[in-house]
Amino acid sequence: MELLKQKIIDEGTVIGDSIVKVDSFLNHQIDVRLFTEIGKEFKRRFDNKTVTKILTIEASGIAVACMTAGYFDVPVVFAKKHEALNIDNDTYQSEVYSYTKNKTYKIRVSKKYISPNDHVLILDDFLANGSAAMGLVEIVRQAGAELVGVGIVIEKGFQTGRTVLKSKNVRLESLAIIKAISQGKVEFA
Repeated sequence: MELLKQKIIDEGTVIGDSIVKVDSFLNHQIDVRLFTEIGKEFKRRFDNKTVTKILTIEASGIAVACMTAGYFDVPVVFAKKHEALNIDNDTYQSEVYSYTKNKTYKIRVSKKYISPNDHVLILDDFLANGSAAMGLVEIVRQAGAELVGVGIVIEKGFQTGRTVLKSKNVRLESLAIIKAISQGKVEFA
């Protein structure tokens, strides 16, 4: 997706050799025009599949999921990272490791919102080591629902996430794949 790649080049900030900060348009401030195009692109890539729910994880995946859900005309369900009084006790649960926060979370989704009849598309902003995506895949499998695939806005292709998902026969569609980060520059696959 050329618009996204150009945005990463123009507004992304490289930190070290493994982090691209894109908070000016993706995960702190949101470029709605870009998100509209991201939603259309995910719809195009998964248009040949039945999708009844879009699943993501709080917080950065929610906006991507919502824009895309508008094109599929389906609800968004997001996994919560923190225990709260307003979530049911009857939940699907999985553990995920956050690369950027260097912390493990237990994620939860109420069993009311994903059923064996659902066809679930998972969306998220980044794919690094695959932990968040695999945690969401595990929740879909616990529910007995059909996993349509995983859509990622930015994949760090130099990390293990793609390998992890492919080893579990998960369809993966990434809109921008970063092959390498070197000398403050991003190189796309």
